[in-house]
Amino acid sequence: MKYRLICVDVDGTLLNDEKKVPTLVKESLKRASGMGIEIALVTGRMPAGADLVERELSLPCIKACSAGTYILLGDQCIHTEYMMPGVMREIYTEFALKNGLPLWIFQGRKWYVTDVDSYVRQEIEIIRYEPEIVDVEELAQSWEEDGTGPNKLLIAGDPETVCRIEKEMKEMDLPDVDMARSSENYLEIFPKGVTKGEALAAVCGKLNIKLEETIAFGDQELDIPMLKKAGVGVAMGNAIEEVKEAADFVTKSNNDAGIAYALETYL
Repeated sequence: MKYRLICVDVDGTLLNDEKKVPTLVKESLKRASGMGIEIALVTGRMPAGADLVERELSLPCIKACSAGTYILLGDQCIHTEYMMPGVMREIYTEFALKNGLPLWIFQGRKWYVTDVDSYVRQEIEIIRYEPEIVDVEELAQSWEEDGTGPNKLLIAGDPETVCRIEKEMKEMDLPDVDMARSSENYLEIFPKGVTKGEALAAVCGKLNIKLEETIAFGDQELDIPMLKKAGVGVAMGNAIEEVKEAADFVTKSNNDAGIAYALETYL
């Protein structure tokens, strides 16, 4: 099979635990790019966070950001999905506020928060971008007037709290959103039917690439739809068990250049 697109999750997959791209992985992706294969960063990160990784790779990358709800080809947005501002209000009131947690809100290149805690400060340090502190009601009203809304919401907290919030939110059966964990501390909430798998399909449609001509890499629940949609779905050695079960191949861990090992196998 001739592969034409490689889709990689960023944190826990492309990056090692020190938040760096291992040298062997950089070299393998450069070789793949030299073969004419497109590289896509399919990530829960906002564009500012994806830009940092693209610069470290020194490769032009397609960037499917905010869990695939905002896709950039170069500087051009080629696909975006919104959720209704009223849903944002409800999630803030029922889940973030009641648990004393900030709500993270993403639209395009913007990052908003309702407050700053240790998880927000950690993200600022990682992606080197300061969010704007907002009032949810004012932001919702503004977006209702514009006919837009957030691309993605996120609630961060200790694993037990995040797991409980996810369970309660699923039991509430909100009609317009889906959700998945991108780590044990992060619950990502996005428009119904929008997944990393659909982001992969949108990129393929734009570039006229067949799904079977793609390889995808991931490690967390958020990555499962992408691994299932790709021609070859690869789970990292450090992936959660559900991801390994959904994959076609399990490679080495993110700390052991697992992407390079798998690309050597498949390319």
